Amino acid sequence: MKNQLQLANRFREVILNGTWIANTNFKDQLENLDYKMATAKFQNPNTISVLAQHIHYYIKGIKNVLLGGSLEIRDKFSFDFPPIESKEQWDNFLDGFWKDSEEFAKLIENLPNEKLDADFVDEKYGTYIRNIDGMIEHSYYHLGQIVLIKKIIETQK
Repeated sequence: MKNQLQLANRFREVILNGTWIANTNFKDQLENLDYKMATAKFQNPNTISVLAQHIHYYIKGIKNVLLGGSLEIRDKFSFDFPPIESKEQWDNFLDGFWKDSEEFAKLIENLPNEKLDADFVDEKYGTYIRNIDGMIEHSYYHLGQIVLIKKIIETQK
């Protein structure tokens, strides 16, 4: 279970509590962010809130598979979200994001060793470990975008 714990901790690091790779994480960047800044558009169709929802979409989709369900998410829908229009909606989204992320990490920790190298849903998607690593890398990619968008918006105030 050593590999699973390392994967789970790497995932927690990018979403919930780490600073080793990017010196920040999603929770650090989003937790006290005003919903107006999170939904502000700047030279990009993707706002901070949409990028966060995009990552959450994949976490929930892969989590469903880890729980024994089917892969119901589709890339073509991964940016389709209703707009966040209030602090309450933003706070509710963040609460769900953190909850699903911790549940996702716990599911990774409890994966049997043989599952890591097994096909993820279908051979064409690669293995479980490849998908979990991909989720971590994908999260860092969008975390970088969020950090840059925040800095640009803050300097324009």
